[in-house]
Amino acid sequence: MAERILIVDDDPVQRRRLETLVANLGYAPVVVATGDAALAALADPDQAEVACIVLDLVMPDLDGLGVLARIRQAGIAIPVIVQTAESGVDNVPSAINAGAADFVIKPVGIERLRVALRNALAHQTLIRELSRARRGGAPTLKDIAVHGASMHAVRRTAEKAAASTLPVLITGEPGVGKTFIARAIHGSGARRAKPFVVVDCAAMPHALACALLFGHEKGAMPGAAQRPGKLVEAAGGTLLLRNVDALPPATQIKLFRAIAAGEVEPACARRPVPIDVRLISTSSRDLIADTHAGRFHEDLFYRLQTFHIAVPPLRERREEIPDLIRRFVLRSAADEGRCAPAVSAAALDQLAGFAWPGNVRQLAGAVSRAVAFADGDPLEIGDFPQCGKSMAITHGIVKDANESACDPAGPGTAKIVSILAHARTDAPPMTSLPLLAEDGQIRSLADIEADVIRFAVNHYRRRISEIARKLGIGRATLYRKLDTLGMALNNADESSSVSIG
Repeated sequence: MAERILIVDDDPVQRRRLETLVANLGYAPVVVATGDAALAALADPDQAEVACIVLDLVMPDLDGLGVLARIRQAGIAIPVIVQTAESGVDNVPSAINAGAADFVIKPVGIERLRVALRNALAHQTLIRELSRARRGGAPTLKDIAVHGASMHAVRRTAEKAAASTLPVLITGEPGVGKTFIARAIHGSGARRAKPFVVVDCAAMPHALACALLFGHEKGAMPGAAQRPGKLVEAAGGTLLLRNVDALPPATQIKLFRAIAAGEVEPACARRPVPIDVRLISTSSRDLIADTHAGRFHEDLFYRLQTFHIAVPPLRERREEIPDLIRRFVLRSAADEGRCAPAVSAAALDQLAGFAWPGNVRQLAGAVSRAVAFADGDPLEIGDFPQCGKSMAITHGIVKDANESACDPAGPGTAKIVSILAHARTDAPPMTSLPLLAEDGQIRSLADIEADVIRFAVNHYRRRISEIARKLGIGRATLYRKLDTLGMALNNADESSSVSIG
C-alpha cells in the first residue's frame, strides 16, 4: 500500500486527472470534492494516515484558504500543496503564509507534481526528525511511521497504553521496532521525565537473573556490594524487559509475585522494598503457545499482556517503507556529517517491493550503508547492492549477455528457467526455486518437489542417506521418488549415489 495523497477539488475533470497522475506516480489517491469532506477524512480515526494533501484554492463553501486555517487550528501536521489557475496566482502568497508547502498551476504536469510531492514528503520527514532532535532524541508516538491500517491500529493501542500505567506486551518478529515503540510509549506518557531502564533477558546470565532484577544486599554473594536491582533503579519510570520469554522459570515466578505485591525482596534483605514502575515487555516468540506448552509462567503472561501490541513485519506494511527510508537517510547523513541525499522514485518503488526479512533493522542498515558509500544524488537501487541481488534471486530474474532482466509475469517469462530441472552434478549450487512456469502460471507441487530433490542430490553429492535425512523422508521413499523421476541409482549404503538422467 502506497502513501496516501488526499486530493481536494470541486471540478470532477481535475479530480479525475489528478487521481490518475497521483496513481501513476506510485501513490494512493484519496479523492474528495469539498473542503468539509477533506476535513472529515482527516479527522476519521478509522482511516489510514494521509501523507500529503493536494488542495484546490477556489472551491464553493469552504475554500482552500479556509481548509488551511482549519488544519492549522486542529494542529494537523500534514504537508499541503495548493493548486490554482493562472488567474489565481495572487492568492498563492496567502496560502503559503497559511501553511502550504508548495503550489502548482492548473493543469499540472506529472513531472511538476512528482517534484512537489517528493519535496513536501521529504520536508515533512525533516521537520519530524528535527522536532525529535530538539526533544533530546526521545521518541514519541508521533514518531512512529503510520501510513497503513495495521500500523494505525498499533499506534492507537500504544496511545491508550501511554495514557495508563498498566503493563504492556509488544510482540513481533526480530527487527520490527518493538524497542522503539516501547520508548515511544514511555516518551508519550506521564512518566517520560523518569528513568527508562532496559534489561535484555536473553543476554542476562540465568544464575544472576534474580540478583540483577531484584537486587541484593551487601554480602549476599562473596565480595558482593549492595545492588538495588533494575526494578528499583526504574522507580517512577519504565522498565523494559526485552526478550522476556528468555527469563528463567524461577525468575518468572518471582517477577509475577513482585508485580502483584508492588514490592521486591532483594537477596538477604530484612524487609521488602516497595516499587513503582511501569513494565513493558517484548518478545519475538509466540508467548501464548509457550504458555500452553508450560515454557512460560501463565500468571505472569496474563499480567504482562494487559495491553498487547502485535507489530506486523515490514513486508506486511510496505506503505511505511518510503517514509522510513527518508528518516533513515536524514539520520545517517547527520551521523556521517554530510548533506542528506534524495532517493529516486524508482529506488523507492523497488525497495518497497523487497521482502526485508530483517525488517526495520535491516532497512536501517541498508540505508546507512547506501548513504555512507554513495557517490551521487539521488540514491539509486544500485546503491543498495545486497537488496538488489536478493530481489533478483527472490523473483527468479535471469540475465544473459544479450537480454535484460525479465518480469516473471511478463512476456519475457521464457527466460526464467528452472536451472535445477536440468542440473548437472558439476553445476553450482542454487539457493532458490522459480514458482512460475514458462506460461506464467504457478508450477505444480510435484514439479517443485522434483526440483528440490534434484537440488538435494546435487548439493549432498548423491549421498542417499544424507539426502533422505535432510529432506525428512525415509530412504525407501527417496528411492521411490528417484525412480519416478527417472534417475539411475547405484545402490550402496552411505556411499550410495544417483545419476541425474
